[in-house]
Amino acid sequence: MKRSVSAALAGSGGAGVMTAGNMLLEAAALAGYYGLMTRTSGPQIRGGEAAAMVRVSTFATDGQDDRFDLLAAIDWQNVHRFASELPLGARSLVIGDPAHGEPPAVFLGSGARYVPVPLKKIAAGIPGAWPNMVALGLVAGLIGLPFDAVGRAARKAMKKGLEAGIAAAQAGFSEATSLQEKQGFVLEEPPSKSSRWLITGNEAAGYGALRAGVRFVAAYPITPATELLEWLSPALAKVGGTLVQAEDELASINMALGASYGGVPSLTATSGPGLSLMIESLGLGVTAEIPVVVVDVMRTGPSTGIATKSEQADLNIALNGLHGDAPHVVVAPNSVADCIAATEWAVGLAESLQVPAIVLSDQYFGQARAVVDMPAFSKNEFQREKTTQGENYKRYAITPSGVSPMAIPGAPGCTYTADGLEHNEKGTPSSQAGDHLAQMDKRARKLAQLDPGEGWASIEGEGDTAVVTFGSCTGPVREAMVRYGKNVRLISLRLLSPVQPQRLKKALEGVKRVLVVEQNHSGQFLRYLRADYELPGEVKSLRRPGPLPFRPDEILQCLNGWEAS
Repeated sequence: MKRSVSAALAGSGGAGVMTAGNMLLEAAALAGYYGLMTRTSGPQIRGGEAAAMVRVSTFATDGQDDRFDLLAAIDWQNVHRFASELPLGARSLVIGDPAHGEPPAVFLGSGARYVPVPLKKIAAGIPGAWPNMVALGLVAGLIGLPFDAVGRAARKAMKKGLEAGIAAAQAGFSEATSLQEKQGFVLEEPPSKSSRWLITGNEAAGYGALRAGVRFVAAYPITPATELLEWLSPALAKVGGTLVQAEDELASINMALGASYGGVPSLTATSGPGLSLMIESLGLGVTAEIPVVVVDVMRTGPSTGIATKSEQADLNIALNGLHGDAPHVVVAPNSVADCIAATEWAVGLAESLQVPAIVLSDQYFGQARAVVDMPAFSKNEFQREKTTQGENYKRYAITPSGVSPMAIPGAPGCTYTADGLEHNEKGTPSSQAGDHLAQMDKRARKLAQLDPGEGWASIEGEGDTAVVTFGSCTGPVREAMVRYGKNVRLISLRLLSPVQPQRLKKALEGVKRVLVVEQNHSGQFLRYLRADYELPGEVKSLRRPGPLPFRPDEILQCLNGWEAS
């Protein structure tokens, strides 16, 4: 029996593989398992081939395994385009409908076994049924999920054709019986049940924003951030907030800045192309000291890139893209669940420091759906420093902390100018060198004096070898460390700006080797570390661009190879 089983459901547009994948994950959660579903699709606006990649496990996970145990294809139309994203092995099982021909050779080259199952024919024998539900039942049966959980998942998800859908799933489940003894993909018994959530990274980021007090969102839809906005739209309405679909990204960031200037914590969400358009207005937020949060769900670039694939290549622009000296906050969640806490923290930092904050999520997290333990929440201690009235009000007063009281528009005696021009303490535009230096020092001081506590990074393990990473690379690194079985440290940075050199120096005490893992082509994270931190001993870089995620065995091989050299 296995502690983890990975299954991919693939097919052309309209085949319903995403629906089946979501129900498979839901069934796993209802049965008491952990799980993760990631997705891959082409860049089509509508339709097109797709694959739902589901991992069901007895332990919490944020990464896909090295290879897939099962590949069930509703049809083979263009599915070969995903071959590099669906690695198989000699023990893998490929299931396909013979009515759609043989599997592409690329899926059998690794020695994977092919078993034909007439999904379409089975579905045709049940009025109103669809082959994707047969495939759902077949995969659930092969990995040993109880059918009761599959039925409950179907009842939660299906509004039409429920009875036919359950009957089709039952037919697929029965079909698995003859295969199960041969293939042996059955999972171990699930761990003791605890309170768990089934959530995507985008939904988690939205929930974190609401917890932090965000009540205004303006955004323009863009893959892969759109689901965050779709989730926030009804959720904001329930708490008295507002979401506006703007005409473009320029309008989005300016609307958010305007709402924040009026006293309402505000946010926008986008991806790389949209962030590029927002940069000038983020500079306005720095100079005018208006808090605002941008959730950047990164995708491959540059330009349009591959809209539906993940990459960590927006790091440079997030850290350094603003012109001039422009102190701001950059936070990176390191798990699907951490998208809640990281976004909540980013809002709190933006509000309390009166700066723009960027949350660097990515497509992998944003569109992944995971079964996670219910987070433990703490009270938000970050608040905006406000004033309501006063004589000789100085909006940009030079203070020891660098943070000055921010008035709500209309407060008696608190009128001031807020724009992108340099200014004196009262906000009056000024070209004087003394005013510019004083305000630059003030804005830098806000971030320099920040004490992020333990939240600046996730640090696990001990030893003289350390793996330093961030974001969605964290899960595969963590699993590789477990397999490695020897002392090694994981340092996953969450606060990327302002930098924390003394904290990282302490975290790396005694380390002789550092492996830096990141998902981009040029090694942006390594160059960032070398520019602002001291890395001890020998340093190696493990990097590649998207869309292929890192898998635990790649990192394990790097650690083993290092030890052998």
